[in-house]
Amino acid sequence: MATRSQDSQLIADLHKLQEKSSKLVKSSKYSAPALPEVTVESWKMNEFKYYDIPSPFPTLARGLFSVEEKGQDGKPLHRIVVRGYDKFFNIGEVPWTRWDSLQSHTKPPYTLTLKSNGCIIFIAALSPSDLVVTSKHSLGPTPGEGESHAQVGERWLRHHLEEAGKTTEQLARVLYDNHWTAIAELCDDSFEEHVLAYGPDKSGLHLHGINESTKLFKTQPPAVVDAFAKEWGFIQTPSIELKTIADVQAFTEEVGRTGKWRGEAVEGFVVRTTVSEPPTDGRADSSASPYAPGSSFFFKIKFDEPYMMYRDWREITKTLLRHKGPANEVRLPKAKMKRPETQVYVKWATQQIKKNPGMFAEYNKGRGIIATREKFLQWLGSEEGKKEETALQQQSESSGHLTPVKKFGKTVIVPIAIPGVGKTSVAVALASLFGFGHTQSDDVKVKKAAPVFVKNVQKLLNNHDVVIADRNNHLRQHRDALREAVKGMDPPVRLLALNWSLDLPHSTVHRICGDRVLARGDNHQSLLGDPLAKAHEDVIWMFIHQLEELDDNEVDVSVEMDLAESLEDSLERAVNGIVSVLGLQKPSREKMGEALAAARGYAPSTKGARAKVVEDKKAKSQKLPRYFGLLPEIDLENALGQQLLNADVPSTLKTFWEEVRNGHRIAGRPHVTIVHEKALPGELDLWERCMALHKMAVPPSFKLRLGHLVANERIMAATVEDLQVVDVEKDEGQEGREFVTKLAEDIRSRLHITVATKNAGVPPVEAKALVEAWRRGKAGNGAASIPLEGLFAEGRVKGLMS
Repeated sequence: MATRSQDSQLIADLHKLQEKSSKLVKSSKYSAPALPEVTVESWKMNEFKYYDIPSPFPTLARGLFSVEEKGQDGKPLHRIVVRGYDKFFNIGEVPWTRWDSLQSHTKPPYTLTLKSNGCIIFIAALSPSDLVVTSKHSLGPTPGEGESHAQVGERWLRHHLEEAGKTTEQLARVLYDNHWTAIAELCDDSFEEHVLAYGPDKSGLHLHGINESTKLFKTQPPAVVDAFAKEWGFIQTPSIELKTIADVQAFTEEVGRTGKWRGEAVEGFVVRTTVSEPPTDGRADSSASPYAPGSSFFFKIKFDEPYMMYRDWREITKTLLRHKGPANEVRLPKAKMKRPETQVYVKWATQQIKKNPGMFAEYNKGRGIIATREKFLQWLGSEEGKKEETALQQQSESSGHLTPVKKFGKTVIVPIAIPGVGKTSVAVALASLFGFGHTQSDDVKVKKAAPVFVKNVQKLLNNHDVVIADRNNHLRQHRDALREAVKGMDPPVRLLALNWSLDLPHSTVHRICGDRVLARGDNHQSLLGDPLAKAHEDVIWMFIHQLEELDDNEVDVSVEMDLAESLEDSLERAVNGIVSVLGLQKPSREKMGEALAAARGYAPSTKGARAKVVEDKKAKSQKLPRYFGLLPEIDLENALGQQLLNADVPSTLKTFWEEVRNGHRIAGRPHVTIVHEKALPGELDLWERCMALHKMAVPPSFKLRLGHLVANERIMAATVEDLQVVDVEKDEGQEGREFVTKLAEDIRSRLHITVATKNAGVPPVEAKALVEAWRRGKAGNGAASIPLEGLFAEGRVKGLMS
């Protein structure tokens, strides 16, 4: 059968591409729970490369599982068992999702299905009587952890089938005969909370698609999907059918004004349509769909509010829970504190944490988030809440009137950043949206680049009302130079900062920025992603340590950014701030998508061999690590300080803590030593397994629990317990799970964080001896300890020199 041979060839092509470049495509193998003798192969494509035109992949499927069988001629033949949707994009994000392109290259009907807020689950047939249930990239249990997404999906599937009076064998027969993959969203707040709330009546599997399990993307019409959901007990996904693209645009713009549809908050819609004739293959029209005529075609329309605000509240609450000292000492992320509602929320949440701490008992484990938000919204609608909100607004307006309004002429946008936050991507997008002038310091290739860069800013101001001074500007002298360059201009030039504050633990900042620098590879003028020697990581640490926080008097206005956000959300945050300050009209959703596309497609004009040579030299001269350690993303001073406030903490511990805190002896970049070079060759196997994780482009993250705080008169340490893989979906080759499984008990028992030493003369290695002695009950009379309650951290294994 031609289709079957095409399917088999697709998997063969993926195997070849994986051998050529594992950075593009990677497969993981699983034993099927229903048929352990069957090996199921999951295929994952590099997310960043879905945006490339032309695509480097032989398929755009997200979620693809295959098995190897024998064909009629006895030769191996690949069968696609699970087939997800093709990657689909936001309005304007790629040329073929612009409104005019959609008008030209798609045909009615246009079915808008509610964008469910959960985890995708695929259901297909391994055999005429056996089902396979997967998440996007994995199936089966996760060793050492609770239920996986796939297992919870399977549990809900059995529940739905029982309610419908059906069996798994009956469903397998239908899916096998039709060669279908049923696609559902797992929405279960008792398992995992997202942004939208799902009560008991809406918990379960929301069926939103049925795909043919083939190379080509072909999905069943909504009527078939809804009938299937009704017959087999799934929850139906709400939808609406419209006749024209103009109708789709008008409808979504109306819903976007409130963020609600049919009385409920919605995240957005997935629009399902079909590619129209004439054929578009080989046409010069870049806005034409890359898919064959007659094939299924999806695009999405997302609404930003109230979701950005809800996410802000979630992260702020976690920060408040970590801090149990005076409320005025807590350091909240500036980027999340702009909205008046959020300022009211902070005051309310602070009071609730004191009055009703039990309400937040599971918050940091992802439970109770929605209930807390709903309780606040209910209170905000009460007389007391309205009064508080009004008082805050009046206070804000009153303080604003005390400052005389200064009239500005032109504006210089000044990023305050470190490499990897996304400042150039945001700058490119802003220049595309508004026509701002844009100059980069990395394009200046002279010895003394700073004066030339400042002159370039001045030149652009001759022809532009707004200029983006694109460099890190992480030192005060950089900001001073820009202020000095424009101080004599009349009318005055406004300095508007895009301020990426380092509000997160430095290990978190380093991981996020390091991943982005590595992902962009050599698409930069000077700082290249270095997957082997990891030279770029040293550069990022340098910038983290050098950054001087922005003072209020250095610029005229600041838009607070969030380095943890995606490019899409960062652009949204920057645009909202800039249009408010400059009085500009906010661009349409399509224009925002086009700006994102411009940013993702950006390549520097001055990228050259010099940077590559420099990085190659660094890589060759890079010494082997002295030891391998896990870098937990935690602020020790803040996290442990809370625990030491309890009345029953031994006085010796409190005294030692105050001494090392006042002496700035608490570790700013904590680590958990896994294996040291001094342990070689005895622990060579562990060393090599750590090296394998270190060399991965994106290593798995591990979650750990801090068990006890132990100290004597010289040193303080926190014991490490319960090491697990954070995200099984991202642990593509199962390297993380294998590492945890093979970690011997004697290795686990010595794991700890050296929190602080009394002085520089105390070697940190003493913490290891203290922890080992404490576990044996022989820590000595001078030692004291307390259990640590609910302290978790995440981190990666890294090769370290110091």
